[in-house]
Amino acid sequence: MTKRLLIIAHTPSPNTTAMAEAVLAGARHEDIGGVTADLRSPFDVGPDEVMAADGIILLTTENLGYMAGAMKDFFDRTYYPVLEEKQGLPCALIIRAGHDGTGTRRALDTILTGLRWKQVQEPVTCRGDWDETFLHICRDTGMALAAGLDAGVF
Repeated sequence: MTKRLLIIAHTPSPNTTAMAEAVLAGARHEDIGGVTADLRSPFDVGPDEVMAADGIILLTTENLGYMAGAMKDFFDRTYYPVLEEKQGLPCALIIRAGHDGTGTRRALDTILTGLRWKQVQEPVTCRGDWDETFLHICRDTGMALAAGLDAGVF
């Protein structure tokens, strides 16, 4: 049975778009055969897409020390409809932070704890000025979660 990995990414800039595409490329690595990966904007995801997912990667910018409003909107619309059915959902978190990302991470940790989703990787925070290594980190994050789903680890 093919597993479904949903990548929800707020990408307001060319750099964050490149990060999201790197996550998707990692998730679609040629050695991973039992997982389909789908990249979506938080505005284009609702409870049905979450219910169909076997794993989720969240990529958000840090805005004013908090997650992007688009990501908050996603959680506002989906939290209660998926709360009981998707407990234990494997997930990973990527934050693009101009500063330190701690407020964003704290807020997301609180929401994910409430949903009882399982962060299967240490959250990634890409801090400061743009660095091309962010793309490698994002690719590795996508590949690791997809490989774990494919292997039945998550």
